[in-house]
Amino acid sequence: MDVFDEDAVEPFNLKDDVDDSDDDEEEEFDDFDDDDLEDASEDDVDLVIALYREDGKATAVPLDFDLANDLDELIRQLSRLPGDSGADGWVSVAGEFFVLCRVRGRTVEVLLSDATAANDWPLARDVVDYLGEEVPDEDDDSFPIGDLELYAASGLRGFELEAIATDYDEDSDVLLGTIAKKLKVGPEFDRAAESFDD
Repeated sequence: MDVFDEDAVEPFNLKDDVDDSDDDEEEEFDDFDDDDLEDASEDDVDLVIALYREDGKATAVPLDFDLANDLDELIRQLSRLPGDSGADGWVSVAGEFFVLCRVRGRTVEVLLSDATAANDWPLARDVVDYLGEEVPDEDDDSFPIGDLELYAASGLRGFELEAIATDYDEDSDVLLGTIAKKLKVGPEFDRAAESFDD
């Protein structure tokens, strides 16, 4: 399992103004812009953590909260970490969804726990776009999207990861803690999560 770098990142503002005028004389209306989502604030972000192994030892470190708004920058930061076999980024936003991102050289694997979050949050939208999928309708039932076999080689099989990801009654940061325990990196995860809150 792998983790990332703590370099601060300038926020990337994805919010544009939308004309919501009710002028009845115009039959014109503004389509929803895919990039017209407000960034998650520091208060919205539950955690951003990098996990990796260095000299065989599991390591977890908190990353800057702004990485919860930009998948490309998260990937860049993870690629800079010294993991033996790459690094993983774990992000939880507003208790609503989590993103797992594994970077090994030029290979990137991602999992979004709830694809419908792409209607509200930039990072979720980035993941859906990265995977080349359509943004689901806001009224669709929640469902995960991406690589459910991400940790199969580490003993967490796809159906188990799917069961965790689809527990939508539980906060997404708690679900990440469950994944960490399954992968036997619970103490490292807990320390990094506590440090993120400081």
